[in-house]
Amino acid sequence: MLTGSTVGLRARHEEDIPILLKEMWDDVVVGSHAEGSPWRPISPGSDDPRLKAGTSDDDVVRFSIVELAGGTLIGAATLWGIDTHNRFAHIGLGLTPAARGHGYGTDVVAVLTHYGFVVRGLHRLQIETLADNTAMLRAAESNGYVREGTTRASAWVLGEFIDEVILGLLAAEYAPRA
Repeated sequence: MLTGSTVGLRARHEEDIPILLKEMWDDVVVGSHAEGSPWRPISPGSDDPRLKAGTSDDDVVRFSIVELAGGTLIGAATLWGIDTHNRFAHIGLGLTPAARGHGYGTDVVAVLTHYGFVVRGLHRLQIETLADNTAMLRAAESNGYVREGTTRASAWVLGEFIDEVILGLLAAEYAPRA
């Protein structure tokens, strides 16, 4: 398990799936804001990769997020779009409703960043988030990510176009949090 100051990132377990499905992926509003595609219901037992405990994809690593204090499952994190030639990947995360607003997201970004640069030897990490996702913007920037641009009205979310912000961090700029 990879650990931060308040969270741990571990392999996804079968028993995590129903909790993540109920707490995060069944929510139309959260799902519409988190995914880059239209929300759709996920049937238990479907082929949706989020419902798989293990993965054999070389370009994605899925983690379950647990609170270190009690081991409670509080979300899911992903290093995705891993490009081993250019040593580049994207970071994504989602927290259960009860876990939001407690600073866990900042710690998750720190742990994923450590994993990407130190464990995987990547050169660049990138985060794309909706411009109104102040929690993710704050979590990224507090971990050294720099706003590199905005793609105007690029995300269709629940009947409106929303800007997306692109943030990046290079391995040479990485300074682990104390």
